[in-house]
Amino acid sequence: MAAGIGRITGKAGVALATSGPGCSNLVTGVATATSEGDPVVAIGGAQPSSMRLKQVHQRMDTVNLFRPITKYSVEIDAPASVSEVVANAFRTAESGRPGAAFISAPADIMTAAVDAQVLTPAAREPLGPADAAAIATAGELINQSQQPVLLLGLLASEPRAAQAARKLLARAQFPVVCTYQGAGVVSRELFHCFGGRVGLFRNQLGDQLLDEADLVVTIGYYPVEYEPAIWNRGRDRTIVHVDSWPMEIGRDYRPRVELRGDIAATLGALTSVLQSRNVARDSRVLKEIAEERDNFAAGARAAAAAPIHPTRIVYELQQILSDDMTVCLDMGSFHIWLARHPYSFRPRQLLFTNGQQTLGVGLPWAIAACLVRPGEKVISVSGDGGFLFSGMEPETAVRLKCNLVHLVWIDGAYDMVKFQQIAKYGRAAAVEFGPVDLVRYAEAFGARGFMIETPEEIAPSLRKALEIEGPVLMGMPVDYRDNGKLMELVFPGAFD
Repeated sequence: MAAGIGRITGKAGVALATSGPGCSNLVTGVATATSEGDPVVAIGGAQPSSMRLKQVHQRMDTVNLFRPITKYSVEIDAPASVSEVVANAFRTAESGRPGAAFISAPADIMTAAVDAQVLTPAAREPLGPADAAAIATAGELINQSQQPVLLLGLLASEPRAAQAARKLLARAQFPVVCTYQGAGVVSRELFHCFGGRVGLFRNQLGDQLLDEADLVVTIGYYPVEYEPAIWNRGRDRTIVHVDSWPMEIGRDYRPRVELRGDIAATLGALTSVLQSRNVARDSRVLKEIAEERDNFAAGARAAAAAPIHPTRIVYELQQILSDDMTVCLDMGSFHIWLARHPYSFRPRQLLFTNGQQTLGVGLPWAIAACLVRPGEKVISVSGDGGFLFSGMEPETAVRLKCNLVHLVWIDGAYDMVKFQQIAKYGRAAAVEFGPVDLVRYAEAFGARGFMIETPEEIAPSLRKALEIEGPVLMGMPVDYRDNGKLMELVFPGAFD
C-alpha cells in the first residue's frame, strides 16, 4: 500500500512495523518498491540499544538486512538524531530514481525526551536540463536517423516528464513503445505513433519496431523494466539515454549519449533542436500494429465460450476504462494479457509490477488508490493464486470503506509458472491448488461477492459493482488454453 501511494503521488508512502518478524515481513514489499522505483519510507521497531548485541526476543540486525534492497538504511542512534534521520530518509526515497528507505527505531530512543528541532525535508528543487553540448549532439544524431524509436520507461510517466514527452512526440512524430510501467504517456492525439507495450518476452510487434530501429531514445527507462539482453542483444545501433539517474552500462546497453538531468527540462531542450517530421506516418510496422489491434478487438468480441477467454475480459475492461479510473494489476499470466493489450491515455492510470514480479500487490495498490484518489473508480485484478498472497486485505478495504472492485481470474493454478514449466520441461509440477468460494470469502469479511460465469455477464456485472459502496470481489473462471502462445514469436490467431 505504501508503494502504491508512492507510485501514484510521487511522495513516499510510509509503512510501520514492529521489531523482529514485523521487519522481516517488510522485506518483499521494500525490495519491490526499490526495484520498481516507488518511494517508500519503512520504519521498523527494534530492541533497546543496550540489547543490540544480545540474543533476546525479536532481536535482528535489520539495518544490514535492508541495506541491499533500499537506497538508505540506518538506525537512529540518539534522540537528537530522530528528525535528521527521518528528513534524510524521505529526501533519499523521493529523489533521483525513487525507492525505499528504512529506519530502525530502538525502543529506548523512541521513548526518550527530545529537545531537537523538527526538520522538514528540503523541498526537492528539480535539476536543470542535461548538458547543452550533449543535447546538441543527441539532437544531431536523432535528426540524422532514418528509423528512430522512443522507448518510454517508468519515470517517463511522472506527470511533468509525460507532458514534456508528449510535446517532443508532437514535434517529431516517431514510433514509440513503452515498458509496462510507462503506460499512459502517449496521448489520444498521438495514438497513431504508439506501437504498444513491450516486456518479458521479445515477441510483440512493438519489439519489431525496436528491432528495425537505427536509433532508440530511452526516456526514464531502467533495465529491470525490460532487460537490454532481451531487446538489444547484439545490436549495433545508436542509443540516447534520457534520465535523472546515471545509466547502468552493460554489454547490451551502451548509449552513445547520456542526457542526465531533470527529465522534463531535458526533453524540453531536446525538443527545441529536433526537426519537425512524421516518421510514424510511413511506418509499415505501425500500420500492422493498428490492423492487429482491430483484429484483436474483433476476435475478442466474438469469444463467447465459457470458461471465459482472456481476450474477452481484456476487451470488456477496455470498453469500461474511463479517464476517472485507476486499474491496479497483480502478477500472473493474466498480467501479460493486460500489459500488452489495453491502452490508456493517462500516466499511472494502469499500475503494473515487473521489477520483482511480486504476487499480491494488486489489491493493496487498489486500497492505496482509494486513499489518494478518493473520487475515482478503482479496479484491481489478480489471479486466484496471487489473490491468496494478500487475501487478508479485504478486511482492510472494508474497514477503510474503500470503493473498489477486485477481479479474480480463476483457473486453480499458478499458471504463469505452469505454462513456462510445460514449455521448458514438457510437464507442470506443484502449481495447482484447491478451490476457494470467493463469494462466501468476500461476505465473511463484510464485502460483496459475485461470480461471473459467461462473457455476456462481464460488462453489466462490472458496471453494477462499480456503483456499490465498499469493496466488491468478483470471480470469473478463465480459459487459459492459449497462454502458451504468450511466449511465441508472434501472436496472431489467438482465436483459432
